[in-house]
Amino acid sequence: MGDSYTECASRLDGARVWTLTVEPGTDHPVLPDGCMDLLWNGDRLLVAGPDTHTAPATSTGGSWAGIRFAPGTAPALLGVPADELRDLRVPLAALWPGAPVRRLTERLAEAPDPAAALEGIALDLAARTEPPDPVMRAVAARLEAGGSVAEAARSAGLGPRQLHRRSLTAFGYGPKTLARVLRLQRALALVRAGLPYADAALAAGCADQAHLARDMRDLAGTTLTAYFGRA
Repeated sequence: MGDSYTECASRLDGARVWTLTVEPGTDHPVLPDGCMDLLWNGDRLLVAGPDTHTAPATSTGGSWAGIRFAPGTAPALLGVPADELRDLRVPLAALWPGAPVRRLTERLAEAPDPAAALEGIALDLAARTEPPDPVMRAVAARLEAGGSVAEAARSAGLGPRQLHRRSLTAFGYGPKTLARVLRLQRALALVRAGLPYADAALAAGCADQAHLARDMRDLAGTTLTAYFGRA
C-alpha cells in the first residue's frame, strides 16, 4: 500500500495543512524546508523544529496530521525561538504549561478531522499573538525567490551580524543556511515538474548540477537519483 500523503493551502498566511499515513516498519523522510510544524499523531501534540538534515517523520507507522508554518512564522505563534528547536521533535507539553496543552489534546482527540482542527488551533493562536517579525518574513520571501543573502540584508536594512542573530530566532539558523535549504527545495520542485537535473540546478540558482548534488548530499543525505527513485 505504501505511504499516503495529502497537502493543501491553509487559511493561515503561508501555511500548509497536511496528513500522512505511514505503513508500519517504514520511514517517510522529511527534507529540510525552512519550516516548522505543529504535529498530531493521534495521541499527543508535537512541534517539529527547523531541520538542517533529513529526518524521518516516523518509523513506527500510523496516521499523522500537521500544519506547516512558513519560515519565520512559528516562533511568534508558539512563543519559542526557532534555534531552540533546531533538528528536534518536541512535545508541546515540554514548551507550554500543562493545562492549555491538555485542552488542545482533548480538542484534537474529539475532532473528526484532526488536520482541520490543527488549522483552527493555529488560526486561534494567530488571533491572540503578535504577528511574526515582518522584517524576517520579508527576508525569507526574498531568499525563497532566489535573492542573495546580501540582497536580503540590504533590503531589510540590517548588517550581517544583525541579520544572523535575528535569523537564528526566526528561522533556527543563519540566512546562508536558509538560502541553501530554499534553493534545494526550488530545484526539487523543478525536477518534479519535469526539468532535467542540470536545468533545474541552474534555474534554482545553483552554479551547476554538481553544486545541486552537493546540496542534496549535505542537506538530504542522499542523491537525486536515489531520492526520486524512492518517490
